[in-house]
Amino acid sequence: MTTTHPRKGILLAGGTGSRLHPLTIAVSKQLMPVYDKPMVYYPLSTLMLAGIREIVLISTPHDLPAFRCLLGTGAQFGIRLTYAEQPRPEGLAQALIIAEPHLCGAPSMMILGDNLFYGHDLVLTLRRATARRHGATVFACHVDNPADYGVVEFDSAGKALSIEEKPARPKSNHAIPGLYIYDTRAPHYAKAQTPSARGELEITDLNNRYLQDGELHVEKLGRGTAWLDTGTVDNLLAAAEFVHVIEKRQGLKIACPEEIAYNNGWITREELQKQRARHGKSAYGNYLERLLARPPSTAPL
Repeated sequence: MTTTHPRKGILLAGGTGSRLHPLTIAVSKQLMPVYDKPMVYYPLSTLMLAGIREIVLISTPHDLPAFRCLLGTGAQFGIRLTYAEQPRPEGLAQALIIAEPHLCGAPSMMILGDNLFYGHDLVLTLRRATARRHGATVFACHVDNPADYGVVEFDSAGKALSIEEKPARPKSNHAIPGLYIYDTRAPHYAKAQTPSARGELEITDLNNRYLQDGELHVEKLGRGTAWLDTGTVDNLLAAAEFVHVIEKRQGLKIACPEEIAYNNGWITREELQKQRARHGKSAYGNYLERLLARPPSTAPL
């Protein structure tokens, strides 16, 4: 099945964030800071680096007003943001059903709001994966604690054989991070799923549907790509320290949507100047000021 519709993004920023209590009792997890910017900037930037300009952000009715206040229509980033409610967390695959009216028949890329990706080859990997118009693509990252995630098993030729959700005895050390690329059939497949024992539409079941049909691509993320899950207090601190070290060493920001938009030609110099003024004398505003002093870069971020 092919389509001429541009791929659209789904940013899932719901949930209760209970592993971060009491931090997240009053504030959405995805609005917590990761060093110098809100957590949601990181998955948003990943979608933008993949070339996606139409994105639906899914969150709870309680938290959506704060996301609207922070991100607005997305015009300041050269993108179009819409919003949808997930009243109760009933599985990651449910996000595809909620997002279906916003997708308008387009293929999608879905990212979890607490996942951070960074690496030299990340843009090329994302662009290659989104170029596929048929089937689904997930990613595999070597981790020390695979039992905490969905785990993919490979044969000797590197072909994916199975995917298990948080197995007691993992068949590999390759975990599947919260980044998924689907063709136009994904919402339909999600609707056909049976809830798991915990009453949720599991993303692993959706991915296994594509795997069983021989239509699941698995891209291994190499050592040069970092994947950080910021869902616990320790991981949130580790992510902040990671971003701090990289940014201070290089003098370049990770996950700056204005920079991505400016380099992609999605916003003009005048629009970047407006964003610089919006952020005032903050370190973030000063960084945008430095961007204005040089021409847009064509190098991947």
